[in-house]
Amino acid sequence: MTATHIGSEAGLYIAGSWRRGGGPAIPVINPATEDVIATVPSATPEEVEEALAAAQRAQREWGRAPGGVRGALVRAIGDVIRANATELAELQTAEVGKPLAISHAEIAMAAQLADYTAGWDRRIEGEILPSDNADEVIHLNRVPIGVVAAVTAWNAPVALLVRKIAPALVAGNAVVVKPSELAPLSSIALVRMIAEAVDLPPGLLNLVTGGPETGLALVTSPRTGLVTLTGHRDTGKKVMAAAAANLTRVSLELGGKAPAIVWADADLDSAVPAVAMARHFNGGQVCTSAERVFVHESVFEEFVARYTALVGHLRVGDPLTEVELGPLAGAAQRDKSIGAIERAKAEGARVVLGGGRPDGDAFERGFWVAPTVLVDVEPGMHIMREEVFGPVTPIAKVDTLERAFELANETRYGLSAYLYTADHRIAMRAERDLDFGELYVNRSIGEQAQGHHSGHRESGLGGEDGKHGVLRYTQLRSVYHNYA
Repeated sequence: MTATHIGSEAGLYIAGSWRRGGGPAIPVINPATEDVIATVPSATPEEVEEALAAAQRAQREWGRAPGGVRGALVRAIGDVIRANATELAELQTAEVGKPLAISHAEIAMAAQLADYTAGWDRRIEGEILPSDNADEVIHLNRVPIGVVAAVTAWNAPVALLVRKIAPALVAGNAVVVKPSELAPLSSIALVRMIAEAVDLPPGLLNLVTGGPETGLALVTSPRTGLVTLTGHRDTGKKVMAAAAANLTRVSLELGGKAPAIVWADADLDSAVPAVAMARHFNGGQVCTSAERVFVHESVFEEFVARYTALVGHLRVGDPLTEVELGPLAGAAQRDKSIGAIERAKAEGARVVLGGGRPDGDAFERGFWVAPTVLVDVEPGMHIMREEVFGPVTPIAKVDTLERAFELANETRYGLSAYLYTADHRIAMRAERDLDFGELYVNRSIGEQAQGHHSGHRESGLGGEDGKHGVLRYTQLRSVYHNYA
């Protein structure tokens, strides 16, 4: 498996220029082989502040640009993504380990996000209200926030970057992006492609690489108007606490522990593959992944048998080939999954498939975890409560719908849930009673650009996509206009 070696010269993008960062170099590791495929510099706090200052200068003019100009730039970003889809997909697969087909699908989704968001260039609307005073009118205008710090996660680098910069730019903001230090290469490449193909005002889009120190400098600067983060729940709490010093707005898309409820009347021919996809997409390293499955007792044995047979035949291997599962993204991710399996076994769960590293010499190096299915799981077990982020499926038996909904809601997270039933009355009850930001009924994983991706409880604040995702990058200004 090969990948472009970007090297330490492809550092930071600040005020329209590339430079090396002054901080320590960060190795980027191929998850399939554990080889170092690149080294990326990290930005110092001073360089972060320089990027924010450049963004602040650029935003003053960009915020006055007509909506059509903003939309044209975001639309051009979509065109850049499509023109470079193959390179971006291969680079993302090399740094994250996801199958190439999934990378291609995510790159296409990123272009669609840009296309959809560009369409908001003439749709960000204010309001006109009557005044209590004669010869006066009240205007409520939606205006840009200013400088947006976009901190992205490693599991879908390109799509997450576009998900943040597209609405920020179309709403009139300038952006400083910090990709995950685990997988920065495709983000660097995309920003370079945009800078070469699009007439970007200097400082409108900036990129800084680095770890927690770089992120902290972004979050705590008084120049930052909004921090939008996709990441771990604990990171979100730290960001929120740090941003509070300046009362900086935050939009946090954090973890999940999505339940999948398979009811007695579900069509198993569609429910089994749907749950399998919802659990194993990107190796289960998605915050909307189906992390725990509740099956009605009358179809439990059949579901487990069919699910195990399907998952057991998933092709695992080199993600640049035609496989369904590649390695996990890093050693920490692998160890977390293996640790969750071992703890579940110690607590009484039974492994019916997998349970560790796949067999074979091809898996001696790399961060591999075999698809694993557990039964005899209890609600209080660690694996039923804490996010695993790997190809591990615990399946529990339930007898009543009330109990299924109760168990589904017994989590600190509230991002996504899945339901499989032929009874639309049950589906409507789920819409009312399941406390999650997203509910998928009789389908598998995957949001759409016009929807809204948001979590309840400790899954985050704010949200992404659609109308409400765009408006998140604006603030209201009231104007009392007396024309007497």
